[in-house]
Amino acid sequence: MTAKPGPSIRAVPDGDDRERLVCPDCGFVQYDNPKIVVGAVVTSGDRVLLCRRAIPPRKGFWTLPAGYLELNESALDGARREAWEEARATIAIDALLAVYNIPRISQVQLIWRARLASESFEPGPESLEVKLFGWDELPWDALAFPSVRWALGHARDVGDAAVFATRGNPPGETGDY
Repeated sequence: MTAKPGPSIRAVPDGDDRERLVCPDCGFVQYDNPKIVVGAVVTSGDRVLLCRRAIPPRKGFWTLPAGYLELNESALDGARREAWEEARATIAIDALLAVYNIPRISQVQLIWRARLASESFEPGPESLEVKLFGWDELPWDALAFPSVRWALGHARDVGDAAVFATRGNPPGETGDY
């Protein structure tokens, strides 16, 4: 049996308003949708957990434990998994801190507020180093992405508030760097 090639032409499907990859034989439409990133601003007392990236993009720069949501995974489970993968940290998630839209790279980022459930952590395979920083020690000039800066600022703004409005992109910010 020979496999068919699948979607291979760009066309505007009936009822749609933009070009998509379409199979000319069966009419199957391939939709390319944004990637969902999940992560957390993880604290221990007044310190914040950051990971120094061991992989591109922005290798060597500091970031939150975060990454792509997997298929069949809840956003909360994804944020917990990313904290484990990148920092070997077990976290307790408390609230959704922010939803950031980065259209240039087709990402939506869900960033949670969390705390370390254990003081045990170490670099995972995607991190060169993992460290707790006091707010006055944060490596602002060595942060990997604009959204890391936004999330840290938003976490500082809400502090320990039990109720707060979920944050979003700062006015005029689209995540370009």
